[in-house]
This record gives sequence, C-alpha cells and structure tokens, in this order.
Amino acid sequence: MEDIQTLRRILAENKTIAIVGLSDKWHRPSNFAAKYLKDHGYKIIPVNPGQKEILGEKCYPSLLDIPEKVDVVDIFRKPADVPPIVDDAIKIGARVVWMQIGVINEEAAKKARDAGLEVVMNRCMKIEHARLFGGINFIGVHRGFLSSKRSKWLPY
Repeated sequence: MEDIQTLRRILAENKTIAIVGLSDKWHRPSNFAAKYLKDHGYKIIPVNPGQKEILGEKCYPSLLDIPEKVDVVDIFRKPADVPPIVDDAIKIGARVVWMQIGVINEEAAKKARDAGLEVVMNRCMKIEHARLFGGINFIGVHRGFLSSKRSKWLPY
C-alpha cells in the first residue's frame, strides 16, 4: 500500500504519462482521467492501437512505439492484460507502473518492482491528484449537491 508521501512524490516528479487503454469516448473513465491530467500540466501520450489521436494527442499502438521518454505507464486494461504491458514498460525505461482502480495483478507488480519500477495498484491518478493537490471538485467529483450553507427550507 502506497503512503501519501509516496503518491504525492510520484505525482509531483513524473510529468509524462503513457495511458494504455485510453478511450476516445469522452464519457469513459480513461478519457475523463486523461483530460484532467492534461488540464493539470501533465503530458499525456495515448496508447490505443485502434485510434490515431485522442484529446488532441497522437495515439500510439503500443508503448514500444512511443519515440520519447515516458515517466508513468497508466494502465486502463483488465488485470489479465497487464503482464505484457509491464514488460514493455520495463523495456522503455518507465519509472512507474500505475494500475487503475480495479486493476490488480500482483505477479506483474512484483516483476515491475524487481526491475526497479515503482508500482501503484488499484488507484486512479486523477482521484489521487485531486485528493493530494486540492482539485477534488474539478471535473467529475463535485456535483454541487452538498453545501455547508444552511437551507432556507426545513425538510419537515
């Protein structure tokens, strides 16, 4: 389990994120998270073999096709798909493998750690960034339903 200081450091030090499984559909969680990260100063690199461009960024079919240095490989794929993605993350010299909420693969995590990568599992980069850096109300969490102001009407 990653502590707050580790998550904060990873998010502060690593600015180039390859997002594996990024969808071009605006309502999908991967697209939502990528837009948030891009809007908060991160360079996102979409990895999806079925797309040419997502969120205005050139899309690559695999991690091995990315021509620049990647700090974090953010994985939006099912757990069974993670091992070859981790292998590619190791090959390209990524610093961190980040598996999104619901993506847990202990064997792949161990392989990444053994190769010197940091691993975050079962967490969302968007949610963790918002929680740790104060943007929890930005895009998708704050809905305006809760308020600290007293209601003018009583519920009874």
